[in-house]
Amino acid sequence: MARDWRWDPCVSHDGIEAERFVAEYFPEAHRKTLLIAGAGFDPRATQVVDRLATGGADLKALFVRESRPNPDGELTRRAEANIERLKSAIPNHEIVPIEIFGADGAVVGGRNVAAAASRQDMASVTDVVVDISALSVGTAFPLIRYFVELIDRGRGPKNLHLFVAHDPSLDSQISSIAGDAPGYVHGFKGGLTLDAAANAAKLWLPQLAKGRRQALSRVHDFVVPHDTCPILPFPARDPRLGDMLAEEYMVEFESAWKVDARDVVYADEQDPLHLYRTILRLDDLRKPVFRDAGGSILILSPLGTKVMSLGALMAALERDLPVAYLESIGYDFKASAERSLPAPHLIHVWLEGDVYPQPRPRLKKGLNQ
Repeated sequence: MARDWRWDPCVSHDGIEAERFVAEYFPEAHRKTLLIAGAGFDPRATQVVDRLATGGADLKALFVRESRPNPDGELTRRAEANIERLKSAIPNHEIVPIEIFGADGAVVGGRNVAAAASRQDMASVTDVVVDISALSVGTAFPLIRYFVELIDRGRGPKNLHLFVAHDPSLDSQISSIAGDAPGYVHGFKGGLTLDAAANAAKLWLPQLAKGRRQALSRVHDFVVPHDTCPILPFPARDPRLGDMLAEEYMVEFESAWKVDARDVVYADEQDPLHLYRTILRLDDLRKPVFRDAGGSILILSPLGTKVMSLGALMAALERDLPVAYLESIGYDFKASAERSLPAPHLIHVWLEGDVYPQPRPRLKKGLNQ
């Protein structure tokens, strides 16, 4: 039976195919590309930018520098070094500081980055590229939602591309210092604020990652789900990663989360579309079961690798699913984690564009979909 899913099929490229796509597509004479990327300490910050710049594409760039209170001196030095490389790679650029927290401590980064994107002149832009490699979830998700909705209303450039330089070992080496107040990512509250959601059965889908037990426990207490299905990476570059994560979270599985082996969701660590399809399949299975009992709602918490967070983002966009998380007040990247970087493993998702036939399945809103 044909499925009415917006990104199934979806045009995406992986590894060498992504490199070839960058080299052949963006330098086309009629293309003018707006590239938006993070300008932080993450070693991946320059990798996608370098590939696009060396290909001869007509580029202008918006480099987002996330600003948090009391930054670590070494991370600031790394960020400034990355910024110099970004500036050199794309001379036609703007560096935008984005305050993640307001004066009252509220999380405002998502709202600020969407406002910065709305000020860009899109008149001659044919393609927007968002590189999430060095952007946090709280910044990347609202930014991408802004462009998806702009294009959906026929008011933006035709093409929206997402890139990530995949490196799960680096994801695990960067420690996030979690804040105290869980919440929903800006623009991703879904239908939870509606009266219709009061009696809905809540299924929480946390993406497990090393060293995030405390953060995910706080998010769990915030969400108060009826059921929990943790997401483990499998297949993964490290085939034992799923087992190690299950062992790390064993206390949560057996106590507060009440998870047994049949509740665990497995998703390909290197394929965002696999997790996207898995989440939509779960949503489709639950809706008829809970239709007469208040409805069903899935709540996502993508705290793991960048690639898997991309799959969660696509599902959240399509079904208007809430995304609960804990904004980071800082990061820790120990000197011992430094090593020679391998060649970047690029992953590209062509999220919107003239490659897709029209009309497309619509983005859905609320519980009554």
